[in-house]
Amino acid sequence: MNNIVNKIKWWVANANKNTLKIYIWLFLIGFSIFILCFLWLFQIAFLGTYYKSYITNELDKAATELREVTQINNDTIEDIAQRRDICIEIYGNNTYVSTISNKGCMEFGNRNFKVKKDFINSGLLEQHYNLINEKFKNETLIYALKLDKDIYAFINASLEPLGSTITILSNQFIFATVIVLVLSLVIGYFISRKLSKPITKISDEAKKLADGNFSADFQAPSDIYEINELAESLNYAKKELYKTESLKRDLMANVSHDLKTPLTMIKAYAEMVRDITYSNKEKREENLNIIIEETDRLTLLVNDILDLSATQSGNTTLKIENIDLIELVNQIVKRFNILAEQEHYDFIFTHPEKVNIKADYKRLYQVIYNLINNAINYTGEDKKVYINIKEEKNKYVVEIKDTGKGIKQEEIKHIWDKYYHSDKKHKRNNFGTGLGLSIVKSILQIHNYKYGVKSSNKGTTFYFEISKDN
Repeated sequence: MNNIVNKIKWWVANANKNTLKIYIWLFLIGFSIFILCFLWLFQIAFLGTYYKSYITNELDKAATELREVTQINNDTIEDIAQRRDICIEIYGNNTYVSTISNKGCMEFGNRNFKVKKDFINSGLLEQHYNLINEKFKNETLIYALKLDKDIYAFINASLEPLGSTITILSNQFIFATVIVLVLSLVIGYFISRKLSKPITKISDEAKKLADGNFSADFQAPSDIYEINELAESLNYAKKELYKTESLKRDLMANVSHDLKTPLTMIKAYAEMVRDITYSNKEKREENLNIIIEETDRLTLLVNDILDLSATQSGNTTLKIENIDLIELVNQIVKRFNILAEQEHYDFIFTHPEKVNIKADYKRLYQVIYNLINNAINYTGEDKKVYINIKEEKNKYVVEIKDTGKGIKQEEIKHIWDKYYHSDKKHKRNNFGTGLGLSIVKSILQIHNYKYGVKSSNKGTTFYFEISKDN
């Protein structure tokens, strides 16, 4: 009982609110009322009009059949009269045929000669009459027509009184209306509840998500396909938002770390030069060189952030030009010659005899430089980095491979993310900022190049494809 009272209170409290449950409930009730009104209108109010129209139509059809009959006889007349449930009289050439059905036919052979006489003398081909049948005290519809030179047909049917019929139908409709309205209220409530409950749950979970609560669960139990699709879409959006939020936190933490370290060192060595080594040329120059190196590292980080922001903004304009790809790679490898000389890195470059493409020189240079730099940081103890350009039928495939321990398969899809690390701890690279692969991804995407990565415990290969049609 308390539960019912609470439900009533809820409906009263929410009566003025545009809730989905209220809308569905009111719609179902309104639809039921509309159907009932429609039935009342056509079954009660318009019943007499429809009935008269129906009988008139039957008379017209009978007249059409009589005109098409080639030889008029009693059997033909009787057949038409029985099928249409009407009365037919044929008069002419001293011939009189009458068929009488159970509708109370008006017999022209014995009475009401005035109608017959008036029509025969009028010279008309057809005429409708409405008469009151004196025998049955009801209205009779008459369709008089001329079939031949001296042959006339008089078709008639009586309209049965509908007063008692309408009274019975009205009483039945009163009970039917009450039952239908009660059922509409009950069934409408349960249907509206079933439809609105999962949407209400999804709405509540969406509010949690809007407040930053990523534990929101949009798996609303429902048999409705669209609601399940909405729940799946919101769950996917939740995962992406959580991923974005995690990346944002990592980015802020890592950028802060990378900014803090060089700034701290610049300040420390600047103070050392000012207070201690300013008079010692050798020490002063050593400290100043460290300040310059840290400034360069800081500049590199800022430039990478700006490059990433520019490429991901969608506003980057490519400057397409003819490029000798082999020469471009050789120039990049030369930049790492100091590593080959001092730390014995080995850069192995294989390529076709000639590779000419069209691309943005600066951006493509940045892609290959970052991929080689990434391979340097993660290659194995042999310190080998492989750069391969392979020519296929309609494209060139550029591969940069290291000999490191590889990347776990479940982590490959995350390596293009900013500052992603498998151990979730920021590790400062020797020759980069942690944004390199994100920049590579953005540049390759605006060039519409296919790209990817293959990895095993013997090394990782990054690759991208350049169409010869570009």
